[in-house]
Amino acid sequence: MLLARPHLPVFRCLPRVLPLAILGFVAVFFVAPSPSAADSNEILPLDQVRPGMQGYAYTIFAGDQVEKFDLEVIGIMPNFLGPKQSIILVQLKGPKVEHTGVVAGMSGSPVYLEGKLAGALSLKLGIFTKEAIAGVTPIEDVLHPPIQPASVQSASAQQLTIPVDAASRTALPTGSVLEPIETPLVFSGFQPMTLQQFAPQIQNYGFVAAQGGTAAPRPEDAHLAPGDMAGMVLVQGDASISSACTVTAVQADRVYLCGHPFLSLGDVQLPMARTRVLTTLSSDLASTKIVNVGGSIGTITSDHLTAVTGKLGAPPAMIPLDVTLAAGGAEKKLHFELVNHPKLTPLLVAITTFSGLTQNSLYGEGTTLHLSGEIRLQGHAPVQIENTFAPGDSLSPDGLPIAIAMQNVFTRLFTNHYEAAAVDRISLRVESAPGHQSYSIESAWLEKGEAAPGETLRVRVLLRPYRGAARVEEATVRVPDQVTRGTSLRVLVSDADWLNRASRGFVFPGAGGPAGLDQLIALLNRERRNDRLYVGLFVPSPTMLWDDKELPNIPLSQINIVDGRPTPGSVQVLRESLASEASIALGGPVSGVVSLNLAVR
Repeated sequence: MLLARPHLPVFRCLPRVLPLAILGFVAVFFVAPSPSAADSNEILPLDQVRPGMQGYAYTIFAGDQVEKFDLEVIGIMPNFLGPKQSIILVQLKGPKVEHTGVVAGMSGSPVYLEGKLAGALSLKLGIFTKEAIAGVTPIEDVLHPPIQPASVQSASAQQLTIPVDAASRTALPTGSVLEPIETPLVFSGFQPMTLQQFAPQIQNYGFVAAQGGTAAPRPEDAHLAPGDMAGMVLVQGDASISSACTVTAVQADRVYLCGHPFLSLGDVQLPMARTRVLTTLSSDLASTKIVNVGGSIGTITSDHLTAVTGKLGAPPAMIPLDVTLAAGGAEKKLHFELVNHPKLTPLLVAITTFSGLTQNSLYGEGTTLHLSGEIRLQGHAPVQIENTFAPGDSLSPDGLPIAIAMQNVFTRLFTNHYEAAAVDRISLRVESAPGHQSYSIESAWLEKGEAAPGETLRVRVLLRPYRGAARVEEATVRVPDQVTRGTSLRVLVSDADWLNRASRGFVFPGAGGPAGLDQLIALLNRERRNDRLYVGLFVPSPTMLWDDKELPNIPLSQINIVDGRPTPGSVQVLRESLASEASIALGGPVSGVVSLNLAVR
């Protein structure tokens, strides 16, 4: 039955030292201007919950109306989430919930037994089930979530959900697995194509991707009560991405929601926003709420095993992302703001960049795209971005490689082991040129097969443009003065990737890397561009690679002393040293490699 919105209780601070055993005797824990007669001002500890108890919960199915639905306790599942982390198993009752089942976005709905707050709806039992069976996180665990190391929380969260394919491999029936109620990840301003491209990664995070809108902020957005909806803001600006959960309780300026982790991120600083429900979509596979994201109302401060908590007030700062799209003399500028978090930012940069690019009128399939820009970090040199991407012959969108390239850069920045990367701003520019501009190296030759020390030789390269006539490009190499006569040098004509491998070796599991964030940035900025033809001259003297340092022409006696002293795997020895290199800009990606021998007379 649809009720007028009840005056649901709001928490008053409770001393943390109060034993849980006497929580049930606290008579004035909740405070509200005019409490509903149906709701007591008390909480119900887990040790007072019994099978067969009748109760109810609050959530929103449409609009701003908090609705009440009935439930019955089936039993207690001790230690379900971990040691001393129990779950109350309930069956939802009433025509509406029996029609929709457990709905994505319902997690956090406050559950009352005997008129006392007993917990938060948090789990559902499988899919295609005929009965609405759900799990409830006890209220003590919602108010005081167990503080665990991030690695333990992540492991616990992963144990909570068993994917369908894993369940089938382990002979677990699909409908017999208790898993967290899905958290709708609301995409506003994104086309289905974007969600399809990144669906596997989104699903790996445990989200249900849903399209929604962005509502204008209202003065009453921050006036939260149990049963309302709120969530985390991940992206805002010309498009937005936000999560949506139900509020379990409000204690002064503290907000408790979800009843389960968002991503088990631990202590965080992420914007919190009000969420407004348009309607609830009923589905045998996965019912979900269709929502609009409202104004920012505070900060999500923790994301633990049994609850997400936030604080009302000013939201934290986000990372500005400016994308400029240029084609045929016309330009369009887009602005976004992203959360700064190592597990989220790389994927959000990829999704937002791809969406902003492909949903723009200046973008067209079958064009060559040149990406440039920089990533500004606090206290460090900026990371320079420059690469060119030609349209492929596959069905994947031409803008996808740009998104993946940006995701890879941010993954390397945010997963470094030295310090947290504090990003000030991201500026990207994508220029579109008509047609497919790419080149493959067919052959190469020297003007002669031998040269004296100090002599300069011409190298000619036969290039084959995409569906075009072959053409010859010319570069020069200079033989070093100190090269011993009678030796043989190697001239490598290649794309950027082949020359990177030849001069930097291969990265093996456990191998060392840069000694700090500055060195990592230097490596990123030194990486060769894929729209250039490279000619490298290698001499037969060893190069030692130690972390981010290249030590060419190092004597073997010194290598024998140093190698093995640093961390195992942090040193590689290449049999050649890159003496010089030249490059030719071609305006499109280059691929291929040719190796030539040069004798020194």
